[in-house]
Amino acid sequence: MANRGPAYGLSAQIARKIAGKRDPQAEQEVLDWIEAVTGERLPNAPYEEVLRDGIYLCKLMNQLVPGSIPKWNTGGGQFKFMENINKFQDMCKKYGVPEIDVFQTVDLWERRNIPQVTQCIFALGRTAQVHPEWRGPILGPKMSDENRRNFSEEQLRAGEGVINLQYGTNKGANQSGLNFGNTRHM
Repeated sequence: MANRGPAYGLSAQIARKIAGKRDPQAEQEVLDWIEAVTGERLPNAPYEEVLRDGIYLCKLMNQLVPGSIPKWNTGGGQFKFMENINKFQDMCKKYGVPEIDVFQTVDLWERRNIPQVTQCIFALGRTAQVHPEWRGPILGPKMSDENRRNFSEEQLRAGEGVINLQYGTNKGANQSGLNFGNTRHM
């Protein structure tokens, strides 16, 4: 982890805001899902510490897509572990997880944005449900299917004549007698 001093001002506000988004229940759901998918008991440690070296993330991806990450680093220092995280991120994108849901390496390694890591794994769980070859445990809600509607020209024209309630109505309303603020005395 980079040796950063204490955060002040805007940096401190941002760090507090990100920390406030953490959801221990969602984090526990993620850990339970990883245990169910990999079949391994995870160490009894804080959420970010369990995932930080990327080993369990690589094992998770190998269960979803067998042979997708043939080799991962179990030692060798921080850059090797960060490489594990990068392999996981690349496979997430190839598996179909939207790029906006994939976290950055520093989010996990430097513990900068742990909620984004949780969001990524939930997105991976949703994406796994779409793949017909995956019959294992699920995480999160199922992704919605497209529900395209086809309207005829007649239906579209009928909608143009309707005044939407968002536009409001002016039946009998005027602004007489309304005063906003103090009047100007000259």
